[in-house]
Amino acid sequence: IRRPLACAPLRTFTQRVGRCLKARAPPTQRARPAPPRPRPRWGTQCARFEGGRAGRARSGQASGFPFFSLSSGLIGFGCSASAGCRISNCAKHLPFWSLKYVIMAKFRRRTCIILSLFILFIFSLMMGLKMLRPNKSAFGDPFGLDLLPELHQRTPHLAKIFHSQKSDKINSDTNIKNLKSVEMTIKPSKASDPYLELPPLNYYLHVFYYSWYGNPQFDGKYIHWNHPVLKHWDPRISKNYPQGKHNPPDDIGSSFYPELGSYSSRDPSVIETHMKQMYSASIGVLVLSWYPPNTSDENGENTDDLVAFHIEPYSSRDDQNMYKNVKYIIDRYGNHPAFYRHKTKSGNALPMFYVYDSYITKPEKWASLLTTSGSHSIRNSPYDGLFIALLVESKHRYDILQGGFDGIYTYFATNGFTYGSSYENWATLKFFCDQFNLMFIPSVGPGYIDTSIRPWNAQNTRNRVNGKYYETALSAALQTHPSVISITSFNEWHEGTQIEKAVPKRTSHTVYLDYRPHKPSLYLELTRKWSEKYNKARAIYALDHQLPVS
Repeated sequence: IRRPLACAPLRTFTQRVGRCLKARAPPTQRARPAPPRPRPRWGTQCARFEGGRAGRARSGQASGFPFFSLSSGLIGFGCSASAGCRISNCAKHLPFWSLKYVIMAKFRRRTCIILSLFILFIFSLMMGLKMLRPNKSAFGDPFGLDLLPELHQRTPHLAKIFHSQKSDKINSDTNIKNLKSVEMTIKPSKASDPYLELPPLNYYLHVFYYSWYGNPQFDGKYIHWNHPVLKHWDPRISKNYPQGKHNPPDDIGSSFYPELGSYSSRDPSVIETHMKQMYSASIGVLVLSWYPPNTSDENGENTDDLVAFHIEPYSSRDDQNMYKNVKYIIDRYGNHPAFYRHKTKSGNALPMFYVYDSYITKPEKWASLLTTSGSHSIRNSPYDGLFIALLVESKHRYDILQGGFDGIYTYFATNGFTYGSSYENWATLKFFCDQFNLMFIPSVGPGYIDTSIRPWNAQNTRNRVNGKYYETALSAALQTHPSVISITSFNEWHEGTQIEKAVPKRTSHTVYLDYRPHKPSLYLELTRKWSEKYNKARAIYALDHQLPVS
């Protein structure tokens, strides 16, 4: 048996022939095989590494030694069949500089695999975000999808004109006729007016509006933007939180920052901008926070510039002064073309009053004002109206019924905060209202955060989730077939329930929240989207429930 000549150096032609002849000789004539020679060390015989093509052929490809190409950076092993050399045998003796190239090749292959998997993960993530986007959204693609041109879709232009439903024509005509009688101060050309392309206003969609803000330019000082940090009723808890007031314009009593800055509610340009924003959202009715003349909330100033029908819990509110205040509102503003009147099932068009914290006053007091047999009854008089009570707890249902109210609303934009603001209870409340011929008005909101003025109330914060929280509330409200939907709020900045435009802002002490990755108009656009859905849905169930059409 021939001994393998692994890693043996080349012999001359004569030496090869002589060995071959010896191998063919009879066994008796063969020379006794020499003892096995020790394996040569790397760097002596196996390490013959010469430059050029000839050197590679002699020392690598012909005898089983490693060879490499500087141009490609690749490593290979050449083994001759006669030598029977194995790669593993030679690899054991590779020097450090040769092993480095082997490791780098493996590293490059592993890096390519990891990079491919990472790109696949990013692609899957962006496709998932695309699937989560609300249908027919008007605020652009989710963040990151615009990085892929083939996936980027242009947002369809909101140029569709939706014709009002026949069931909504009667009350809409009444309000439109009133609005037409008001002289328009700004009349842009039809070609440049973006509001001509929007759907008609929805007079069953109400939004709570606050006119209590002020700044030095119009009011001589900041009002409400410098809201104090409220103390907890438990002194042991209150001492753990900061005290004092906010310092506008950079430090305001809100977790968001308005696009208009720390504005004044008396500024005509601000009012005009707000009206345009609400018009773009297809909101038909503005419910203004209102205090009687010469009164205000504890953090504001008395004002009577704007009519409001969200009657706040002013001091000593009872049936008698309520009658006087309702009479004052109707006498002063009842003939104004923008004075909202809601058409009832009986065909009467009555003004609507939301009564905040109505449960503070005893039901007997309300009954004397709101029932036909009451001592200060307002019923069947020129000052009659629709009075909507705030429902907080379940037991308030029967107090509202006893007090003679015409309906209930839930106000709070915090799902689970009260019985009335919990979406899961809205079906039960709607059933109760249908039994006793009451209006059910659920209140929806985009979120809630009031830690800028109540730092101890973080447990009631509701994250906006880029509009998902708002759409969930609107969907839950539509499922109950409500009489009206109210939105909390347009500009209650202290409690973070606003749908008004907000912008990013950072100061040395505060980083304000915002609506990114979407536009500042995100919640106005979502409101318009759901206003259209509500219009269509109400046109169907209003006929079945014999609801008033407007």
